[in-house]
Amino acid sequence: MSNLDEALIRRSLSERPSAQLEDLELFDSIASTNTYLLAQPPPGPKRFRVAIAEQQTSGRGRHNRHWVSPEGAGLYLSLAYTFKKKPEQLPSLTLAIGIGVVGALQKLNIEGTSLKWPNDIVALDGKLGGILTEVQPRAADYLTVVTGIGLNIALPDGKELEIKSEWAHRAIDISSVVEKVPARELIAAGMIEAVAAVMSKFESLGFAGFSEDWVQHDWLQGRDVIVDLPDGQIAGIAAGIDTDGALLVDTGNEKARVVSGSIVAAEVAGVEN
Repeated sequence: MSNLDEALIRRSLSERPSAQLEDLELFDSIASTNTYLLAQPPPGPKRFRVAIAEQQTSGRGRHNRHWVSPEGAGLYLSLAYTFKKKPEQLPSLTLAIGIGVVGALQKLNIEGTSLKWPNDIVALDGKLGGILTEVQPRAADYLTVVTGIGLNIALPDGKELEIKSEWAHRAIDISSVVEKVPARELIAAGMIEAVAAVMSKFESLGFAGFSEDWVQHDWLQGRDVIVDLPDGQIAGIAAGIDTDGALLVDTGNEKARVVSGSIVAAEVAGVEN
C-alpha cells in the first residue's frame, strides 16, 4: 500500500484528463512502473492509465541504465497512452514531454528547471529527473506509448545515486530548488495533466507544435559537448535542435545532426575543467 493519497491525485486532475484516465494504480514497491505498464492491457484510443510507486527496485533509464529510486524520495510515475494514429517524428516525443514536464513544474512554482537533450530534467546544473518513452508491442491498428518520469524530490542525505551520465556530477532534488516542496500528490497530478496534454497535441501536430518552446528550456545551447554515437564520438558546440528534434552540434566544419546519442560531457563553452 502506497503512502500517496490516490483520492487527492484524482481530485487534483482537471475534467479532461479525469475523463481520459482508465486506471490509476499506486504501489509501495515495484520493479519498474514502465515495465509494469508495458505488460498490462493497453488503454483505449486517446485514453491512458497510470502507475506510481513509492520505490522502484529495478528502475530504468535510457539504454537500460539503472535509475536509482529511493523509497519515498521522489516521484516514480509511468503513463501509458494510446494514439489513435501513429504520430510522425515519434522519436521526438520525449522532447515534447520534457517541455510539458517543465511547464508543469513552473505551475507548481518550481522555477529554474531546464532540459538537456534528449531526456534529462536539469536544475542548478544537476540532474533533477529523467524521462523514458517506450512503445508497447501489440498487433493492432493503434499505438501505445509508455512514458516514465522520475523526479528527485527529497533525496536522503549521503545517498549515492550512481549517476551514469558524466555531464551531471551530482543529483539535485526539488527540495534544493524551492523552500516549500509541493505535496507529491500535486506533483503527480501535474505530471499526469502535462503528459496527457502533450500526447494529445503531439498526435495532432507532431513535434512542430513544440519545437519553438524547446529554445527557452535548452540547457545545452552554446555548451561544449562530447556526444557518444553508435559508431564513435563527435565534439563541438551544441547549437540547438533541428525541426524534427535532432540535436545540432557545430563541429567547426559543419552542423552535425545527432538523432540518437548520449551526451558524455557538457561544459560552458571556453571553460576548462
